[in-house]
Amino acid sequence: MSNQRFFPRFPGGRFPTGNLAGFQASITASLSASLQASLSAGLAMPLYLARTRLARSLHLRPGPESKRPAGPATLGRIGNLEVRLAASPAEIRKAQKLRYRVFFEEMSAVASAAARRARRDADAFDAICDHLLVIDHGAPRKTAGSKLLKFSKPGPAIVGTYRLLRQAVADAHGGFYTQGEYDIAPLITAHPQLNFLELGRSCVLEPYRDKRTVELLWHGIWAYVLQHGIDVMLGCASLAGTDPDRLAMPLSFLHQVASPPAEWQVRALEARREPMDRLPPEAIDHRAALKALPPLIKGYLRLGGFVGDGAVVDHDFGTTDVLIVLPVANINPRYIAHYGADAGRYAS
Repeated sequence: MSNQRFFPRFPGGRFPTGNLAGFQASITASLSASLQASLSAGLAMPLYLARTRLARSLHLRPGPESKRPAGPATLGRIGNLEVRLAASPAEIRKAQKLRYRVFFEEMSAVASAAARRARRDADAFDAICDHLLVIDHGAPRKTAGSKLLKFSKPGPAIVGTYRLLRQAVADAHGGFYTQGEYDIAPLITAHPQLNFLELGRSCVLEPYRDKRTVELLWHGIWAYVLQHGIDVMLGCASLAGTDPDRLAMPLSFLHQVASPPAEWQVRALEARREPMDRLPPEAIDHRAALKALPPLIKGYLRLGGFVGDGAVVDHDFGTTDVLIVLPVANINPRYIAHYGADAGRYAS
């Protein structure tokens, strides 16, 4: 959620079944080993590529569909803008470059030497997350011409992104990113029948920070929630600045109006916790507090989200983080009606 730090799904080809059926067990084991090796190296290779390499090792010839895999599934579209999941390591790297541009160049995050060299915002969680992208298919592209960069015909460009981490994947890889700031284990343990999704690392290129882009991002998230049977969304959302006293008004407002009922309470890790109730209720100017809140946090509140107990200062990103907990059952019905109970509003 927001500019905080949140197994990509890749398209696959098919082999002709012929003499492949007799080797099903060995193929499954080999494919699993291939994917695991690639994941250990960083980002998983596209599934169709793993299958092609496996076929070569077994002296089989891939079918024609393996040479030209189907394109990634579109989750929604408005005009030239499309929302879908990243379909390759290259697209994830482009999303990381967008994050670097927004978090480190535009905002006040402090980049490591490795991040400055690569000009990418990347961490270990990127390899196990799905990456939601907003792509502008009409964006002008630049090409090198003599000493100047010239615009060529329009082409696709990633202009917005969100990082999504499902509970089953997090459990298999050491947990959620959020656990570095908030003690979410009791919350998850208290709801064993519910399926959690972590949202994070959201950002949008400045010229695209408008209703259409935000609508597509949320449409994509809603489609993803329905596809994977998600019950609860959570993650850190950020306010700019690292001095909680200077953020006393919005933090106190969030504490007063968005504290959760007991069943959804989560507390910041004690070593990092900053109290949010910094002002008495009568001193809180609701209008001024709302004006000071980032649009993303206001959006979560409108949807029906709660805010955890305590804020956390993130000096690396120059932000003060709050935890958002959004049970799907608590989402305002008018937003479900807006996007469609089947996420059909912007389906292409």
